[in-house]
Amino acid sequence: MRFVSRLLVILWTVWRFGLDDLALSGLRRRRFQLLRRATRLGRRWQQPRGVRLRLALERLGPIFVKFGQVLSTRRDLLPADVALELAKLQDRVPPFPAALSREMVERAFGRPLEELFASFDAEPVASASIAQVHFATLKDGREVAVKVLRPGMLDVIDDDLALMRKLAVWIERFSADGRRLKPREVVAEFDMYLHDELDLVREAANAAQLRRNMDGLDLVMVPEMHWDLCSSEVIVMERMKGVPISQRTVLEEAGIDIKKLARDGVTIFFTQVFRDGFFHADMHPGNIQVSLAPETFGRYIALDFGIIGTLTEVDKDYLAQNFIAFFQRDYKRVAELHIASGWVPPETRVDALESAVRAVCEPHFDRPLKDISLGQVLMRLFQTSRRFNVEIQPQLVLLQKTLLNVEGLGRQLDPELDLWATAKPFLERWMNDQVGWPAFNKQLMKEAPRFAQLIPELPRLLHDALKQQAQRGGDAEMRALVRELRSTNRLLSGLLWGAAGFAAGVALAWLALRFLDLGF
Repeated sequence: MRFVSRLLVILWTVWRFGLDDLALSGLRRRRFQLLRRATRLGRRWQQPRGVRLRLALERLGPIFVKFGQVLSTRRDLLPADVALELAKLQDRVPPFPAALSREMVERAFGRPLEELFASFDAEPVASASIAQVHFATLKDGREVAVKVLRPGMLDVIDDDLALMRKLAVWIERFSADGRRLKPREVVAEFDMYLHDELDLVREAANAAQLRRNMDGLDLVMVPEMHWDLCSSEVIVMERMKGVPISQRTVLEEAGIDIKKLARDGVTIFFTQVFRDGFFHADMHPGNIQVSLAPETFGRYIALDFGIIGTLTEVDKDYLAQNFIAFFQRDYKRVAELHIASGWVPPETRVDALESAVRAVCEPHFDRPLKDISLGQVLMRLFQTSRRFNVEIQPQLVLLQKTLLNVEGLGRQLDPELDLWATAKPFLERWMNDQVGWPAFNKQLMKEAPRFAQLIPELPRLLHDALKQQAQRGGDAEMRALVRELRSTNRLLSGLLWGAAGFAAGVALAWLALRFLDLGF
């Protein structure tokens, strides 16, 4: 019943705000336009389309708000009025009452607000789909930001995820192409990340890890957590002061090098992905600021760490090789990597897949970012992939989303930015670090503690293995093993005696030459 009621709520919201009319307006075929005219009978909307879309997403809850946040960064794909309105979803979702926020803080720490803070701003400075943020001052004078979880989120998210799981089952049941996309696994991945975002202690831990990873890069700042004031519903962190990255005019007037800022954003993203395998996966403009303080001028300020993506060493290596192959226009290598990884059936012809990838990617190289839509490239690749039964990898869904966010930010900052040329040197350096002597030495040092513990144990382990073999009655095997050991011992003895004889011969020859030099 909850599933049916939620579905009815969604359908009613779509009808009330005229989202069906928005969808049909983009379809030019006659039958769709006739359907649009029929559904518009008796309905009138006073508000513009962008406002209606934003209000509908807000009404439907956090999952839909996050969808709107991602769309707001793609101004190349949306009309300007719609993109501008959706940008309000990034940090201007209607807040919940200040009294409720105060109650949640006091319940989380078991003390009155006045005992915790010297001052606490009742008016939230930012309100998003999952939580809202208040500024405060600790008793020792340090300025902090207090993040409070929006109440009632768990039930709403569980209802939406239940609906998405049902839809995923239907898609797999009735669509062969849908089964290839693994919708149930994608929903499960989304489920995990959303529930992680509802645990603010996990978010605080993510921030601490990212802060350690970025230490020394001098490109991005991450707030420090006050662990004695962190709970699953409320966390307190260092207050960061910066200008939202979307306010380009303010940044230019302050003297920020916008082109460098765009390049730094790409460097930060690829460092987090390929060096650390631990990346900020919610990089919409509402979560990114720029510092204007003299000591940190021009650095990024990262906020909101509820959604973090992780990659295994196998994932990083595979992705890096794919990126480099794309940058070098080695489409045959791209095809071979897809087949080797199991993303496409093993019987796929390399030359056919190579030709298809070339047709998609070649037109987009050597062009500035303003002329390249990564969304269009991904859509073409998606259309092409259906011919080859390419399987979507759920663990990379967050990476794909974040890459679109990065492109959206880059497009806003510097439309002339060449994303490929900026990323290629970084990836090549990363790959060089993964092969050859430096990589071998690094791996050897990493495994050294295990070797130091294992090597002294080898004689005992060998003795135990031989003893167990003898107890199992393996006399024939033992005799064969003894013969092999004796043969090995004779070989080693021969080598040692030979080496000793060679050394003695060299020594005698050297002495003879010395005697001759002395005139004996």
